[in-house]
Amino acid sequence: QVQLIESGGGLVQAGGSLRLSCEASGRTFSNYGVGWFRQAPGKEREFVAAISGSGGNTYSANSVKGRFTISRDNAKNTVYLQMNSLKAEDSARYYCAAPEAPYTNVRATTGYNYWGQGTQVTVSS
Repeated sequence: QVQLIESGGGLVQAGGSLRLSCEASGRTFSNYGVGWFRQAPGKEREFVAAISGSGGNTYSANSVKGRFTISRDNAKNTVYLQMNSLKAEDSARYYCAAPEAPYTNVRATTGYNYWGQGTQVTVSS
């Protein structure tokens, strides 16, 4: 079983920055990719960014391209999401997720089996 714990959320003003962390345990970390998703009240959980096990491939939603950067430090079993130029519409609870298999649909919630409990990001305008 895989355990994921997010941290780093908080309240920031529009235009500000935050860095989220996702620490994983329970299996060989570098063999699996990790995704970031977010969910605002009353809305569907949506894809934000993902990274391959080695860190060599990254993916991001169009809404965050140029503003958010995903990275990982496998020695620390941690994936990061650097969020810059934050907008009010970025406000949501942010979750990291891991798949059961090495290959998955990285942009879909159904592609993942393990989820953290999330960390809240609130951007004031």
